[in-house]
Amino acid sequence: MKFVVAGLALVGLMAGCGKSSSSSSDSTNQASTKKQSITAVGSTALQPLVESAAEAFSNENSNYQIDVQGGGSGTGLSQVQTGAVDIGNSDVFAEEKSGIDSSKLVDHKVAVVGMAPVVNKEVGVTNITKENLIKVFTGKVTNWKEIGGKDQTIVVVNRATGSGTRATFEKWGLDGATPIKSQEQDSSGTVKKIVAQTPGAISYLAFSQTDDTLKMLSVDGVKPTNQNVATNKWVIWSYEHMYTKGNPTTKVKKFLDYVLSKEVQGGLVEKMGYLPVTDMKVERDSNGKVK
Repeated sequence: MKFVVAGLALVGLMAGCGKSSSSSSDSTNQASTKKQSITAVGSTALQPLVESAAEAFSNENSNYQIDVQGGGSGTGLSQVQTGAVDIGNSDVFAEEKSGIDSSKLVDHKVAVVGMAPVVNKEVGVTNITKENLIKVFTGKVTNWKEIGGKDQTIVVVNRATGSGTRATFEKWGLDGATPIKSQEQDSSGTVKKIVAQTPGAISYLAFSQTDDTLKMLSVDGVKPTNQNVATNKWVIWSYEHMYTKGNPTTKVKKFLDYVLSKEVQGGLVEKMGYLPVTDMKVERDSNGKVK
């Protein structure tokens, strides 16, 4: 999925200006009106927030064009590492991805997002134990009636390899277990649609990607809420990273500063189902250590 935000070019701003303007003033005006393009690629879990922030930012900075694309966290990290894009969006730390030299990237954590197992609303289950969740995704349980649901075959839907949502879910939701081979989807939006329409389906999504067309499962009696993420009572969560190759350029820094501003953190971030980083009561490093 590709999303482009383009501000309207300012026309004739300098028209009619005489030589009386100072050179420094001319330079400032030229810098502020020069067309700026930014490309951000990667996590589809983070994509909706970046798209909305880009749209709001471009409304205030009409010379900016921000191209936001999905593709998954692996794509975001690999493309920013090669310099193909300005920003690599990721649900996982660069240190967690093989083939990525994290020492060349700068991490900008812009939010936190919880992820949860999601099911078709008709499966008849609202809570699942961690043990049974692992059994479902590893194929040891194949019918919902085996764990208190309807007599209905379980249909596992996975995200594609390279997805940060998948990596986070497998690490924290399945304790590192490898799911059975099943259909794989590239985007969170497609997963949501399939689970909502397929009897017996189960997958996983970021909280920000869910709605009332499907059901999020509690695990071991813990509900998937932002409040439980903040305290790490709900352990399936990740930081949302916007990586740059080295320190960000001036134009990219201006956009990143906007995403981290109080206006966005207290507005779009919460409104769209993410948590501001500052709301977290714990901190987790790339090795999974929580303090």
